[in-house]
Amino acid sequence: MTEHVYKKIEIVGSSKESIEAAIRNAIAKAGETVQNMRWFEVVDTRGYIEDGKLAYYQVTLKIGFHVM
Repeated sequence: MTEHVYKKIEIVGSSKESIEAAIRNAIAKAGETVQNMRWFEVVDTRGYIEDGKLAYYQVTLKIGFHVM
């Protein structure tokens, strides 16, 4: 069995639609430069308020990727 080594990065995604969309946006953007992504962990969720109303969702993710 091959041993695996992973590295983690932390990023923040945002969306005006939903928490799930913020996660998708973050993973899609990270995927433009990070190869071999394997898992993610939501470490924080919050929202941005503008003029007394919800403006957008923010989600902090840790993304693990396989180091080759």
